[in-house]
Amino acid sequence: MSVNSDSENAKPVNVKVTYGRLLSYTFQNKGVFAFAVASMVLVALSQPAFAALMEPMLDGGFINKDPEIIQWLPYAFISVFIVRAIAGFASDYSMTWIGRKVIQTLRAQMFERLIMLPNNYYDNTSTGETISRFIYDVEQLATASTTAVTILIKDSLMLVSLIGWMFYLSPMLAGVFLVLAPVMALIVTIVSRRFRDISKRIQSSMGTISHVLEESVQGQRVVKIFGGQKYELDRFYKNNNHNRQQNMKLMVSTSLSTAILQIIVAFALAGIIYVAIQEGLKDNLTAGTFTAYITAATMLFAPLKRLTNINAVIQKGVAAAESVFEFLDIEQESDKGTYNVDRVKGEIVFEDLNFAYEGHPDKAVLNNINLHIKPGETIAFVGQSGSGKSTLVNLIPRLYSGYNGKILLDGVNLEDYKIENLRDHIAYVGQEVVLFNDTIAHNITYGFDDIDENKLNEAAIAAHAMEFIERQEQGMYSLTGEKGVLLSGGQRQRLVIARALFKNAPVLIMDEATSALDTESERIIQSALEALTKNRTTLVIAHRLSTIENADKIVVMEKGNIVEVGTHAELLQKGAAYSALHSIQFSESTDKSDS
Repeated sequence: MSVNSDSENAKPVNVKVTYGRLLSYTFQNKGVFAFAVASMVLVALSQPAFAALMEPMLDGGFINKDPEIIQWLPYAFISVFIVRAIAGFASDYSMTWIGRKVIQTLRAQMFERLIMLPNNYYDNTSTGETISRFIYDVEQLATASTTAVTILIKDSLMLVSLIGWMFYLSPMLAGVFLVLAPVMALIVTIVSRRFRDISKRIQSSMGTISHVLEESVQGQRVVKIFGGQKYELDRFYKNNNHNRQQNMKLMVSTSLSTAILQIIVAFALAGIIYVAIQEGLKDNLTAGTFTAYITAATMLFAPLKRLTNINAVIQKGVAAAESVFEFLDIEQESDKGTYNVDRVKGEIVFEDLNFAYEGHPDKAVLNNINLHIKPGETIAFVGQSGSGKSTLVNLIPRLYSGYNGKILLDGVNLEDYKIENLRDHIAYVGQEVVLFNDTIAHNITYGFDDIDENKLNEAAIAAHAMEFIERQEQGMYSLTGEKGVLLSGGQRQRLVIARALFKNAPVLIMDEATSALDTESERIIQSALEALTKNRTTLVIAHRLSTIENADKIVVMEKGNIVEVGTHAELLQKGAAYSALHSIQFSESTDKSDS
């Protein structure tokens, strides 16, 4: 996400449609909303009721000294304020409840969408941008969907009731306000687009700040060792300052528009006072009526100010709603398959397979791939970085779609499988170890609701993980820490292998599972991998050729093409691509041992 995104180039937004969609979440809680509106009506009516009491207080109390009025007037004042206090609390509580319910619902829908999105989204979107949508953008919607609605309803009712009371007292004086209404509406319209554009830039800058924070935290060792503190500080300062500037622009626009509208109202009030005095000289207005009128007129300032400021809140909400609804409208993983099977044998066939990533149709990553993998075979894929081996293997669990040709599992096209059922038959062990900040037991049994303790222990033993698990203070139920930070690299890798063993899937994908380990850890894990690959169709993406010498077949890839297929001995004897790779690695390992 760029901090310099140009809102002028953004596609036009239908504000009514976007805001209407947001309000649909507010109106889902009809009973609570109706109660809140009823409370707002009472709050709004309390304003002219208070102004109305000014007339009998002055005329009947101070001037005429009517004992009956003097007796009931204090009770009337108390009653008005009690009703206002109770109704105000009821409306505020109800709308806050609705607002948090809206946030809860939207965040739940967003998270449900997030875990169903295709890999293309994760490839093209920073984590910081996604987190900003969940945390910052959604919170803007709470204000726009409830606070703004509260002000629109309650303060509009206040204005209507106060102006109605003013018309009742003197239609001529009240008409002064109505003459200025079109001018005020024009000012609100002019600043609306600016509010929305600035709000978009604020959201963009928040996404960038989150992204910089995320990278600095995740790469803190690199930042320290390579002296990147100044670079990161400069980068954060630039984006943080941009966020400040946009917020200041929003404040200036909001304050200026409010100030201009208040000046217009002040002129109107001055005109009213002038006309009222003239009427008073003609004995058409009593002191009490005039005071009640001026009280009602001054009471207009507070709701009018809130209503003019609410435009900025609504525009921020519309900009945030755009971001949230755009996310919710991203198409999730395609799952049109209907085929289900309890367990597959593990035969995999690639037929005339061609693939290019979404958005890059001219850059083919895989070209005319044809390969037959028998059930229970171990197939290793080797080649230089960018040769397409990881992409090819990632197509099997349908992490990417949109390829030409066929991929068959047990003779059934992958697209015909229901995606959840397809992935039930596949386990994965990767170079990047993924552990959750949870117990060891939960990390091994991840994806399963019920934990079979015997099966759990068997998986841990087979993965050579039990030896260090037993040394943990709480054994299987010890926490691993964020990303497994409380464990060593070899221990984390063994837990991932135990996870795959616990799943007991007939197809196993291993992506350079030992490339980042020391020799001792690799020896232990290779023993665990032997247990894992037994009686499974195993696809290995290998960097160290020494780890796949016993594979049933080795597939050598270059620039998206399969250039050689054979056993280790066959390919060495052939003296072509694989032999060249082997010679390079053998030379490198010899150099390291000599040094």
